[in-house]
Amino acid sequence: MRMRCPKYKDEVINNCNFLIKDQIDFKNNYPLHIEIGMGKGNFILQMALNNPHINFIGIEKYASVACIAIKKAQEYNLDNLKIIINDISNLEELLKNKVDAIYLNFSDPWPKMRHAKRRLTSPEFLKLYDQLFKDKKVIIQKTDNDDLFQYSLNSMKENGYKIEEISYDLHNSNIPNVMTEYEEKFSKMGIKIKYLKAIK
Repeated sequence: MRMRCPKYKDEVINNCNFLIKDQIDFKNNYPLHIEIGMGKGNFILQMALNNPHINFIGIEKYASVACIAIKKAQEYNLDNLKIIINDISNLEELLKNKVDAIYLNFSDPWPKMRHAKRRLTSPEFLKLYDQLFKDKKVIIQKTDNDDLFQYSLNSMKENGYKIEEISYDLHNSNIPNVMTEYEEKFSKMGIKIKYLKAIK
């Protein structure tokens, strides 16, 4: 269920000075990492705070959700964090040959086979991501959904990706991790978090 639109949405978005609309300008040459479907922004904000020499863009298609992330980020005035309110399918021209890593955190699993093309690790999306990467291609995925995880593993391998890291129980592994809002919720429920890092 989609969350109700905050009353402050328009004011927050209109006054945001790190919202990208038509061009990307970080004024440095640091690597660029993007999160597709950033939700309320906990992950991308913490990553930007922890990694000042990496640029981060959080992408969220729903303004009602993105405004919450914007409101959180405004407290820190970070030079290495920007936000885009749009669908990744519309951003090929803007991001082409600029991205060093993509994060896919708890994406919609679209469980019905007729909706498989909508999964963010479908061959259609993987081909789109290939156009966004600058050089080496790196995709990092976390999910609570077993079926989506297996689908993603197969899809990435079939599209030329090598699985460099994998865990079926991330929180009991040695892999460094920054938790998302969904991840905290699922973890408290005792659900194991699946993780992969794929390269090409």
